[in-house]
Amino acid sequence: MEASFFKRHPFLKDAISITIFMACIIAGTLLINSFVFRSFSVVGASMEKTLYTNDRLIVSRLPATWAQLQNKTYTPERGQIIVFKNPKYSQGIGDEYIVKRVIAFAGERVILKDGKYVVFNEANPNGFNPDDANNGEPGAPTSGKIDTTVPNGELFVSGDHRQENYSYDSRNGLGTIPLYDVIGPVSMRIFPFDKIRGF
Repeated sequence: MEASFFKRHPFLKDAISITIFMACIIAGTLLINSFVFRSFSVVGASMEKTLYTNDRLIVSRLPATWAQLQNKTYTPERGQIIVFKNPKYSQGIGDEYIVKRVIAFAGERVILKDGKYVVFNEANPNGFNPDDANNGEPGAPTSGKIDTTVPNGELFVSGDHRQENYSYDSRNGLGTIPLYDVIGPVSMRIFPFDKIRGF
């Protein structure tokens, strides 16, 4: 009885097995990055003193995935720190992905005056400070002046380092962010190891 092809060519069998294994790893990684979570590094001072350059973040894709499965648009919660695709990104110019805090939603009026944001909506016609529920983050006053209404399907976002121009955000050139550019909320900082925390 003649030996099977793979018994006669064991190296070929091993090569095919390794190729299939690597393909499964690549496919699994792509699926996880697209639908479960992604990892990003912070660059710049715009989120200090909450996040610092080289902090490694885990961003949950599950809320956006769940919304897509229901044929809905994912909308983060006010005060959440999110990562989104920079709507003004050009190849080689600026950062492709940005991390900021959610301040206001479509239809809400945002006023920045005397170092504070005030958001007006139907539920709060007299306005409220969107930072009141953020456990003391950010702690610094906010520079600049603004009076704008957030367009439909968009978000008003701000960095936590709001003095001068440390943060490029909805106050000063970035503009509001389309909901479809949101990758997801930051769920955890995993590096540096002595500053691991959830959000």
